[in-house]
Amino acid sequence: MILPGATIGIIGGGQLGRMMAISAKQMGYKIAVLEPSKNGPLAQIADYEINAPYDCEEALIELLNLSDVVTYEFENIDGSQIKRVEARGYLPQGERPLMLTQQRYIEKKAINKCGFQTAPYEKVEGVDELKQAVLNIGYPCILKTVSGGYDGKGQWTLKSDLDLENVQSVVATQPCILEGFVPFTKEISVIVTRGTNKQVEVFPIVENIHHNHILHLSVVPARIDKRQQLQAEEIGKTLIEKLDFVGTLAIEMFVVGDELIINELAPRPHNSGHYTIDACNVSQFEQHIRAICGLPLIKPQLIKSATMLNLLGQHVDYALEMWKKPEFSEAKLHLYGKAEAKRNRKMGHLTFVNPCEATVLEQVNQFLNNFPK
Repeated sequence: MILPGATIGIIGGGQLGRMMAISAKQMGYKIAVLEPSKNGPLAQIADYEINAPYDCEEALIELLNLSDVVTYEFENIDGSQIKRVEARGYLPQGERPLMLTQQRYIEKKAINKCGFQTAPYEKVEGVDELKQAVLNIGYPCILKTVSGGYDGKGQWTLKSDLDLENVQSVVATQPCILEGFVPFTKEISVIVTRGTNKQVEVFPIVENIHHNHILHLSVVPARIDKRQQLQAEEIGKTLIEKLDFVGTLAIEMFVVGDELIINELAPRPHNSGHYTIDACNVSQFEQHIRAICGLPLIKPQLIKSATMLNLLGQHVDYALEMWKKPEFSEAKLHLYGKAEAKRNRKMGHLTFVNPCEATVLEQVNQFLNNFPK
């Protein structure tokens, strides 16, 4: 058990690490960060900052030596490098969650092996394999790079042979995966945490709404029936135990009729779980810190209905003007400390909370009048 006063090392210095660190520092921990660039969102509040590439062995060992326990804020870290250095310190999550979730084909195989459904998929290496995969899966389908893609980057929707021709250069240069299109009615997220003590807790299920492949709104409680809610919770608990993961795992799922189909995993706190900071008795970030430090987890409870609104670079000025108004000033504002507000860059979020679900949704709809695209 790693108690407050100890130092937690975090690989990655973005907003997820920042919010992790805020929870940890409130509890009395010190924070060390490894991040290539200086004075990022996490470094602004960290006690120690190491600036080096994530795969720099010397820097990773320095972080491990500084820290009593080390975690990571995102999955695009070289898992093999983590495996080489983890014996030099305490990294309870290990390299396995990284190795499994940063490669889409491996991730989907692991999900299926645990007994859960995904969209049909085939690994694609080269033009010939792509053409055969399209014949097997059919149109419409989605081509994705096996690693590195996020927020719609690294993926292409194929609806015709013309679309197929346009992506042949993609598969000629990198491995990909072709997935069948899932005609879902809703996308939901399950945020589940498992401690080093094997305790497992699940947060209230959240409904996600995307614009241009980027998360726009997260609504909780999710507008699904009780049976689907219990099914989603059970999937979360079972999957994190079968995968033997420690820490927080976010599971994105499609609702298709009575079925839940898993889309993808993230072995860390997740954008769709930000509502937990203001609407639950424990945030996903505090729960993650508790998990990696061996502390007892808290059973999550939704205190108020909530909707989280992502703020991208083009939204910040509008959001601040609206937030000044009395009718919106009670919304909880979180800005991430990023220096430049680039278009489609996640700069912060607003969380609207109220005991009445209908009131929250009405307030959000009013706030979104004239919201920048």
